[in-house]
Amino acid sequence: MKKRILFVVLLTTFLSCEKTEDLFTEQSQTKNFNIQNFYLDLAYYHAPVHYQDVDRTGSHGLKGKADYITRYDFDGDLNAKNNWNNIASSSRKGNAVGYYSVVETTTHYFIIYAFFHPRDWTDIWFLYRLDEHENDLEGVLTIVKKDDTTYGKALGVVTVFHSDFYSYKAPNSELTSGNEGIDGTLTLQNDNGLSRFKTSAEAKGHGIKAHAKQKPGGSDYVVYYPSKTTSEYPSDIYDRNVKYKLVNIFENGGMWDQRFNTSLFSNAKSFQKSYGNGSANAPWNWDDKDDGDNQGLLKGGIAYYPAHLVDEYFNGLGNFSKTYIYNPYLDIE
Repeated sequence: MKKRILFVVLLTTFLSCEKTEDLFTEQSQTKNFNIQNFYLDLAYYHAPVHYQDVDRTGSHGLKGKADYITRYDFDGDLNAKNNWNNIASSSRKGNAVGYYSVVETTTHYFIIYAFFHPRDWTDIWFLYRLDEHENDLEGVLTIVKKDDTTYGKALGVVTVFHSDFYSYKAPNSELTSGNEGIDGTLTLQNDNGLSRFKTSAEAKGHGIKAHAKQKPGGSDYVVYYPSKTTSEYPSDIYDRNVKYKLVNIFENGGMWDQRFNTSLFSNAKSFQKSYGNGSANAPWNWDDKDDGDNQGLLKGGIAYYPAHLVDEYFNGLGNFSKTYIYNPYLDIE
């Protein structure tokens, strides 16, 4: 009888522990889901209206198509070495997306937005291959100060223009130049009641600056607006209202998870290629070629240590912490 009672007690304890563990796992998954939903909302709230200049000259521009932003797997595979050729196919349009990630400290959010093109190209025939390469990824780091509002206040941005970074402050921002000079003031555009920063990418090479400092040349350009759900393709090279879908760099099977996929990445940092000179870097390998070697300024610092980079680039940050409480690049979650 005693043995039977002991068995029942042990079985009950085991089942109770199992249920507790299942409940803990379920609660943890729910919490993570809620956090990721908040970060998507945050990224959407602060996402830029993105102007993309388009150039129709030369055969490598594909009548403007080579300047449209899209996914790195627009062709349905994770082989980066066929993107140059596949984007030329009329059956592969490649709808617009903007990749994003969020890093959080106790005082600020740092949001990366990255825009992909299958070609970095030129229309100068004797520079074919020499000044071109398959795949291209440029981007923006937006600095958001936490306050008593849900999504905080955006203070400014750092843009990626090939191997140079440019820094800009928001209108009425208290930011001033730090170890790097501020390159200008951002302009705003209304999007259904939200005032968004305006960014602008050049044609061909797709380097990004503030719209006020790099406006499209001529009337052939596309204007992209962020969306949490919709990914569109421009109707033509004059389309002024195209939705780009926000895609999390850290989604399951996403860009970060694929970094060791040797069909997509080389050395887990740069996109593979089969054509041209140069390469497209992932955000964790973006670098300004001459801004120093302090923490945050080395290759990938804009992703791994954004608070450190911002502290180097700007003064006037006020209460500013470099203690990360969410940083998936450093596995802090």
